[in-house]
Amino acid sequence: MTKIILVTGTSTGLGISIAVQAAQAGHTVYATMRNLDKRANLDAAAAAAGVSLTVLPLDVSDSASVNSAVDEIIARQGRIDVLVNNAGAGFVRTIEQATEAEIQAVMDVNFTGVARCTKAVMPHMRKQRSGHIVTISSVGGLVGQPFNEIYCAAKFAVEGFMEAMACYITPNFGIEFTLVEPGGIATEFIANVMKQVGATGGILDDEYKPILEAYVGGAQNRGGQSAYQTPDQVAEVVLSTIQSGEPPLRIRTSEWAETLCHPKTGLDPDGRKLSAQVTKQFLG
Repeated sequence: MTKIILVTGTSTGLGISIAVQAAQAGHTVYATMRNLDKRANLDAAAAAAGVSLTVLPLDVSDSASVNSAVDEIIARQGRIDVLVNNAGAGFVRTIEQATEAEIQAVMDVNFTGVARCTKAVMPHMRKQRSGHIVTISSVGGLVGQPFNEIYCAAKFAVEGFMEAMACYITPNFGIEFTLVEPGGIATEFIANVMKQVGATGGILDDEYKPILEAYVGGAQNRGGQSAYQTPDQVAEVVLSTIQSGEPPLRIRTSEWAETLCHPKTGLDPDGRKLSAQVTKQFLG
């Protein structure tokens, strides 16, 4: 069945791959980004794949922008079947070194932006009694990692946000929720994180320096195997989830990610068992 899909953060990397693969599968895709001046890579990828996308401006940090994009899609299509919350930004800095403005910015794009987009589509999906909200989370939403405490806090918030909604919205309104948890994606995302470190003072010469150097030095090889996948590999998991008749509440995208998270997810890998238990316990 052809679905109307809204994808955020499609100017680079994973967002481009998700939008293109969804279009290749025959879905109607609305690819969005904050700055349409950065659409060249998306347009090139769509042309190479021989698919057509509709590109709209959407800034996840601006409620008016989010609502405008959603209203435009509803006006054109009458429905939104899938929202893919993909827009996000990494941040590597210890809490002692981060400014309050940086903390707020990380939370805004990674958590509050997800909440804004979800809030905007929910009334339409609830009216439809159907829909699927897919959010690109991270293994950092399940496992705290060195120098990522602020980023992980945002992703933990996203995980709790979606998990809470799934336990009562899914059984009552037929709207599914899925958290996609990659271990790492080899795109501009990684380069941007290191660029951010440089822009905020670089690796500071303090007691954290040797620890951060060890963290950065091992970034390409965690635990003896690569933690990073290509955007296309992660997008394949996203697309299979979108097309699933019974999508998981959460899913890791690689063996590395699965192994890292196993102590927390081993008894309930897809999250559906706990969600059903919470629904029964709290709602009867």
